[in-house]
Amino acid sequence: MKTYDYLLSYGVKPSVQRIAIMDYLLEHRTHPSIEDIYLALCDDIPTLSKTTVYNTLKLFVEHGAAQMLTIDERNVNYDGDVSLHAHFLCKKCNKIYDLPAAQEEERMEQFNMNGFAVQEIHQYYKGICPSCAAEEE
Repeated sequence: MKTYDYLLSYGVKPSVQRIAIMDYLLEHRTHPSIEDIYLALCDDIPTLSKTTVYNTLKLFVEHGAAQMLTIDERNVNYDGDVSLHAHFLCKKCNKIYDLPAAQEEERMEQFNMNGFAVQEIHQYYKGICPSCAAEEE
């Protein structure tokens, strides 16, 4: 699916800047910050500002086209993968990794049966990633 159609499917009106930002999120699975996205795109889009990146990401999150991650207390990061999954933050290299979260579907059904309407799940893990652990040995 093209990014243009992807944005439309979430009720977001596509623009050059919105398409570029969503393309970046979908192509770079690094869980970037606003600063990361701005620095990556500002040379190609001279009219881009950090405020535009912030407002665009906020719009994407509100429409369900992206996730806002608050796993790192110092930074907010974004994920273009809106499927149900968990995140792992390495305390040494500060990279964020995707992890499966299959058990959460059962919990959501349980909440829904008790009258709760679950709209979001944020499952975060913190520790040391395999690469950093191998460096320590």
